[in-house]
Amino acid sequence: MNPRERAKKVSEGVAKALEEVKESVQGAAKEAEEKVRPLDEVLGQAERAYAAYVEAQRQVAEAYRLNERQIANAYKRAEQQAGNACDESIKEALKIRDEAIAQASKARDEAITQAEKDYRKAKEQAEKDCEERAEEASRRRQDVMEQAWQLRDETIEQAWNIYAKLSR
Repeated sequence: MNPRERAKKVSEGVAKALEEVKESVQGAAKEAEEKVRPLDEVLGQAERAYAAYVEAQRQVAEAYRLNERQIANAYKRAEQQAGNACDESIKEALKIRDEAIAQASKARDEAITQAEKDYRKAKEQAEKDCEERAEEASRRRQDVMEQAWQLRDETIEQAWNIYAKLSR
């Protein structure tokens, strides 16, 4: 039962008790009209009615205090639950963040490793290509020089042949 329902029930009980007191007082007044009672008896009945009224007021005040304590306790429980839920959400968010950072770090490390591997491979290939081209250029140079020397030798030989024909 929630605090409002309890307060309503207590208020209804108080209203009922007040109604009973009122009926009691009215009943006493009717009896007094019907019979004249001794003053002590009427005063005793009034004292009992007043005592019932005071008791009803005390019960109402106690019901309100009880309701206030229940509301305060419910608020504390709700506040504690909200705090726990917040703490749990923060803890989960931190865990997710840490996992994401770890995955990103791992991916970065793998990318760096792969990039270094690709760099080394590209460098080796460039070195190999350079060496092959340098060797090819050197071979061509050698071939050209050999052809040039051969042509020179042939030209010199032709010149000596022409000289030899002319000197005869």
